[in-house]
Amino acid sequence: MTIKDKQQNIPFINLNERNMAVLVHSLFSSWMLSFIFEGQIFQYLAKEYNFPADSLIIGSSAAMFSGLLLGGFFIKTKMHTKLLFLYSYPFFIALSLIFFFPPSVLWNMGIISGSFISGCCVASWGFYFKTVSEKNERIKIAADVLIISNILMIILNAAAINVSPRIGLSLSIIMLVFAFILVLKLPSDYNEDYVNKKNNSLSITNLLLFFYIFIVILTINSGLMYHVINPAFEHLESLTSWYWAVPYVAAIFILRNFSRKIKSSYILHLAIAMIGLSFIAFIALDRSAASYFVINTLMLGSYGVYDLFFWSILGMMLDYHENPAKILGIGLSANVLGIVLGGLVGSNLIADNLHGINTSLLAFAVVCVTLALLPPLNKRLSSMLKGHTYFTAFTEMPEFKQNSQIDKISTFGNLSEREKQVASLLLQGKTYKTIAGELFISENTVKYYVKNIYSKFNIQSRAELIDIVMEKETR
Repeated sequence: MTIKDKQQNIPFINLNERNMAVLVHSLFSSWMLSFIFEGQIFQYLAKEYNFPADSLIIGSSAAMFSGLLLGGFFIKTKMHTKLLFLYSYPFFIALSLIFFFPPSVLWNMGIISGSFISGCCVASWGFYFKTVSEKNERIKIAADVLIISNILMIILNAAAINVSPRIGLSLSIIMLVFAFILVLKLPSDYNEDYVNKKNNSLSITNLLLFFYIFIVILTINSGLMYHVINPAFEHLESLTSWYWAVPYVAAIFILRNFSRKIKSSYILHLAIAMIGLSFIAFIALDRSAASYFVINTLMLGSYGVYDLFFWSILGMMLDYHENPAKILGIGLSANVLGIVLGGLVGSNLIADNLHGINTSLLAFAVVCVTLALLPPLNKRLSSMLKGHTYFTAFTEMPEFKQNSQIDKISTFGNLSEREKQVASLLLQGKTYKTIAGELFISENTVKYYVKNIYSKFNIQSRAELIDIVMEKETR
């Protein structure tokens, strides 16, 4: 089934698969964000009973981290994803009902188990994220999910804080009910040949690791926000209950509609500057409503930019692996890990009564490291995307066309027969180990030939070799 076929309306309140997948994940995420993942509903229920929630919140974050990281190893098809949703959502509803009663061991069991399964659900949604749209449209899908889920979360939080946490909990259960109804109608078809197709593109392991470290470092500031910034404005309850996520949603909405008109590197550097300014404001300003508007707008606006950046890059990476749940889960687990680390640091600063200048100095250190990592990250992402575009086209060419391309550059670079063979496999995205196996030579010998090839073309990377081939192709 093609993407175009999937876009056709299906008989359920006139929703296509794309919109239905977005709504399912948004409804579920609104429950998760407002309740089980450091949510205001749970925190206000805990306050009502003087229940010590801090350690349980950290435990739930660790459980969600585990679910995100491991979910892709259990869920391997789109059908598995739908079945997970069908069994998990009723479980989440039953779990939520426990919290209408006084605290017991069931609270702890429910939060931890629910967090782990929630992480698996988020990771598994990667199958729908990958299949309901083309790669260049995934930024809009990510934006839609983040916008809708956070608007719903704002409503649930406001109800819990300003009316009653039980009202907020009841509304969150309704979100799960609607999500379950929509899941029943979600298609579970998937081209298994596509899932199991051999991936000839560049390995993304190193890039994913680098991107992972980048996300962890940057989101340490998110943990500081949860445990240092937000508590400082607890006295503005009626304001924080609804305004907290508004700048986040606004930033994503603007980028969704105007990102193609603005250079991405400018946006990312601006977002980092906004994080730094927000912590400067936290030091310099008082704890009034006006100060909260300034600090929160800068901070949450920047987080909106970076969350959409994370999601969009992960969306692009889905095409480089046969199991999108692994890519999405591993990528988003970095976000949770950064929040947990920042939260632990923030909690210790508060315990030692050091949460003013020290917090902001730590935030500035994070900003500086992030600024240092951003240029090489952008370079590697650009190289990967350019390489994947060419490798896909090259490997899908008829063999005679591939040979023609190789002959052109071999003649141009005066390559030996063995160097020509190595160059051909390089252009197919093969690793040194794979090339060594196919040519029955050692990896060190492969490296020797690659060094000679690069030297003859006066280049230093496979990406530059691709550029040369593409130039020859256009002539």
